[in-house]
Amino acid sequence: MVAEDNLLVRQGIVGLLDVEPDIEVVAKVSNLDELLDAVADHAPDMVLTDVRMPPGHSDEGVRAAAALRQSHPEMGVVLLSQYDDPRYAMRVFHGGVARRGFLLKDNVAAPEQLVTAIRTVASGGSSIDPVVVESMLGARSAAADSPLARLTPREREVLAEMASGRNNGAIADALFLTVRAVERHINSIFSKLTLAGEADYHRRVRAVLLFLAES
Repeated sequence: MVAEDNLLVRQGIVGLLDVEPDIEVVAKVSNLDELLDAVADHAPDMVLTDVRMPPGHSDEGVRAAAALRQSHPEMGVVLLSQYDDPRYAMRVFHGGVARRGFLLKDNVAAPEQLVTAIRTVASGGSSIDPVVVESMLGARSAAADSPLARLTPREREVLAEMASGRNNGAIADALFLTVRAVERHINSIFSKLTLAGEADYHRRVRAVLLFLAES
């Protein structure tokens, strides 16, 4: 289900998804009330929603994601935002990262990014735009006492990739490293950030996001 108040953007998204053989758009809505009604009527596997929609043009998509976590815990939600404000992302992932995604609209011009995020979230994973991760890292490292200052430049790159939801193999490919080297960097990151090493995908992303959100 696609929730977006801008008609051209909504139709563009639907056009991108219609060509994918494993994705069927069952509803198109333009505001929060229509979103909740369509969920009740169609029970979609996935909801792709704008962050800001009528009636208030504030945080309707974020509130919808929170409500659906309670009413439909198995339903995936990917939010599209025009802003890289990490506060929106942290609210989306509050309570767990499974079946949640957060992408910037400017970065979904390439269809594969949007489609990959939808498939990842639908399968129980999570996806967060690397630009948002960089905003979190920048805000966090600006503090004089931030433990992020202990990280090497390469460890910061690995952390950004890790927080965006990539597994070790994908991080290795993205940064042209071996998987073993990535594992060493991750162990060092968790040690420097005083986070316990954890192989579980969701727990690892949650730990990083919670740390980045700490004020």
